[in-house]
Amino acid sequence: MPNAPAQSPHPAHLRGVNLGGWLLLEKWMTPSLFAGLEATDETTWCAELGHQAPARLRAHWESFITREDFAWLAGVGVNSVRIPVGHWIFGPPYPYHAKYGANPHPFVEGGLDVLDRAFKWATEFGICVIIDFHAAPGCQNGFDNGGIKDVVEWHTREEYIAHSVLVLGRLAERYGAEPALYGIELLNEPRWDIPTEVLTAFNLRAYDAIREHCPPERVAIVFHDGFRSHREYLGFMQPPQHQNVIFDIHRYQCFSREDLDMDINGHMHKAGVLWAEEARDIHRELKLPAIVGEWSLGLNLEVVSLWAEGPYDHALTHMDDFQRDVAYRAYAAAQLLTYEQYRGWFFWSYRTETTPEWCFRECVERGWLPPRF
Repeated sequence: MPNAPAQSPHPAHLRGVNLGGWLLLEKWMTPSLFAGLEATDETTWCAELGHQAPARLRAHWESFITREDFAWLAGVGVNSVRIPVGHWIFGPPYPYHAKYGANPHPFVEGGLDVLDRAFKWATEFGICVIIDFHAAPGCQNGFDNGGIKDVVEWHTREEYIAHSVLVLGRLAERYGAEPALYGIELLNEPRWDIPTEVLTAFNLRAYDAIREHCPPERVAIVFHDGFRSHREYLGFMQPPQHQNVIFDIHRYQCFSREDLDMDINGHMHKAGVLWAEEARDIHRELKLPAIVGEWSLGLNLEVVSLWAEGPYDHALTHMDDFQRDVAYRAYAAAQLLTYEQYRGWFFWSYRTETTPEWCFRECVERGWLPPRF
C-alpha cells in the first residue's frame, strides 16, 4: 500500500471503533449527563455546572469505558480504537472563549490520567490507538463534538491554531513511546467552509510538531478531508518529504435531504457501489493510504437532532422488527465490504445510551454487525 511505514508492529489493516462520548461529551450520546441542564456541549456543561462538574465528569470517565470494554473489543477481534480528546486535555492554560463565562478555565482536569489508563488497557489487550484531536479552541466545526455548538472560530485566531499545534506536540511527546500508539489525528472534521489552504498550512505545522517526537516508522499522522473532495489534496503530504501520512474520511447517510429521502435499497447502493467507486478513486488519485474514521448504521436524523433540523424521515420506519434487522445487517455489510478496501475503518461509536444503531456493542449483540472481526 502506498506510503506505508517500512517496519511497524501494528496490524496492516485496522478494524476499529471510536470511543466517543468518553473524554469529550456529546449530548445525544449521553443524554443522562445533560438532563435538566441548558448545556449543549462540554464547554457549556462545565461552565453551567461549575464546581459540581469535576465529580460528575470523573464518575462518567470511570464508568463509561472500562477495562472490561477493551477486553470485549479484543474478544470480538477489534484491533484498534480512535479516542477523541479536547484541546483542554492537559489542563490550563488554554485560550479563552466567551462561552466559558466568568471562569477562564472551566474544563475538568484529570482526563489525561484516563487516557494514560486507556493506553495501558490497549497494550494489555493488543489494541492500537489513534489519538484524535476532536475539539480545538474556538471550535473548528460548530458541532457539539467540536466542543462549542454553533461556534466556528478556530481558524480566525492564530492563538487558537498555535495552541492546537502545541497540544498535538505534547500528545506526541507524552505517548510517542507507547507501543499501542498507531497514530495521531490532527483535527477532527474541520468545517467545509474553512479555506483548504488554512487546513493544509495547519496540517504541515502539526506534522512537524508531532515528528519532533514520533518518527514515521513508528507513528502515523492522520488528517481529515474537511468535508471536501480528496482531489483538493492531490500532491499534498507526499513522500519522501512526508512519511506515514493517512487520509481520513467520514461516511454517513443521515444528514442530507437526499439521504433522508432514500429507501434502504438506495442506501445499500450508495454504500456498496458508489462509495466503493470512491474508494478506488481515492487510492488511485491521492496516493496516500486512507481510513474511514467514522461510520455507523444511523439512518434516522432524529436521534442526533440536537443540532440537525427535521423533518426526520427514516428509511426503516414502516418495517417490522424482522425487516428492520435484515435491513441493518444488509446496510452494515454493504458498508463493510467497501471500507475493507481502505487501510481500515472505525465505527462511531463503541457506546451510546439510547441509540443502538450508533452503538457498536449493541449492533454486534443484536446481530446487525458480525460477531467477530
